[in-house]
Amino acid sequence: MNIDEQKENSSDHKRLGKELGIFTFSDTVGKGLPLWLPKGATIRRELERFIVDEEIRRGYLHVRTPDIAKLDLYKKSGHYPHYKDSMYAPIQIDDEEFMLRPMTCPHHFELYLSSPHSYRELPMRIAELAQLYRYEQSGELMGLQRVRSFCLADAHIICKDEEQAVDEISRALDLIEYVTSVFNLKLDVDYRYRLSLGDRNNTEKYYKNDNAWEKGEDLLRKLMQKRGSKFEEAKDEAAFYGPKIDIQMKNVNGKEDTAFTVQYDFCMPSRFNLTYVGEDGQNHTAFVVHRSSIGAIERIMAFLIEKYSGAFPLWLSPVQVKIIPVRTNHTDYAQKISEMLKEHNIRVELDDKDENLGTKVRDAKNNKMPYWIVIGDKEIEADKVTLESRDSGNLGQMSKEGLIAKLLEEIKNKK
Repeated sequence: MNIDEQKENSSDHKRLGKELGIFTFSDTVGKGLPLWLPKGATIRRELERFIVDEEIRRGYLHVRTPDIAKLDLYKKSGHYPHYKDSMYAPIQIDDEEFMLRPMTCPHHFELYLSSPHSYRELPMRIAELAQLYRYEQSGELMGLQRVRSFCLADAHIICKDEEQAVDEISRALDLIEYVTSVFNLKLDVDYRYRLSLGDRNNTEKYYKNDNAWEKGEDLLRKLMQKRGSKFEEAKDEAAFYGPKIDIQMKNVNGKEDTAFTVQYDFCMPSRFNLTYVGEDGQNHTAFVVHRSSIGAIERIMAFLIEKYSGAFPLWLSPVQVKIIPVRTNHTDYAQKISEMLKEHNIRVELDDKDENLGTKVRDAKNNKMPYWIVIGDKEIEADKVTLESRDSGNLGQMSKEGLIAKLLEEIKNKK
């Protein structure tokens, strides 16, 4: 095994996820159904809060819709039978058939249809952290990157015309580029753009409307050119209802997957009769943009575990600070520091086990904690703390107030 292979294996999210206590799987629960341990649930929670807050700041309306719906809904949308093979089998309830949802768009469209809308309300950005279920073949399951149950940061933007739709696609790409910058993922290095096109001859896979396909693909192509973005075109990779812009990422083993996507939809508005009242007082057919800002939480978690090799930045770290009393008589002061940090919502772990200092520090390093605080006689006498950093080494003594200010600033800035 060469050095590069060793590095890849050491960063593999499946191995790190187990070693760092982030997630696990159980054959009794079922293949492709991850179980999140407390540390993993903490990272998920931070990601979810981050993207919901950012989307709301950008004008998205967050909603909640059911994980299950009547089979009729997916027949109406056209997902059934197009995606029949990747959907779970229908569930018979009384005299009706239901399905675990594999996507959110038909739910959001029905929500939109619950009341009439004016052009003044558009664009309407309907968003949700939605739990979805897809039947992936056993041979295709792979850690968190390809699972059978996942949470998608999904949204559907109802627009009044093509111009507004193209503008919203560009805004969605702006959001994606902001999100990736927070994660320190670089365009054309850590991820790339792909313009996914349909195949006019494949009428089984794609909605039949050659003129709409030509127009939709041309709109996305010109938008990417206007933005000055490098992109590759890929035939036969579109959604059945329209072309899309995919954000492609590779894992440590070199396999590429779609992390996020923005889709132009010329099919669903007519299927669901999505209309709005225009300035002329008449009903007009809306345009729809599908987009995911952060993708599936599971998949982005896999990419980030590998990107950081498990050494998460402070804002994402499940344990942000470990407090290490040198001896048992230092525990009371260490406990006070711990409580003070907790009051400021800083995630802290107090290591008061009866072990030597070297073992405790080694445990902090092995668990890739961003900071640890050593408490001994000198710290108690000075009423200060000694802060050590995973990335910068010993930062020396500082006041308790200085410690909190430093940590809160770093968390706020998501450095």
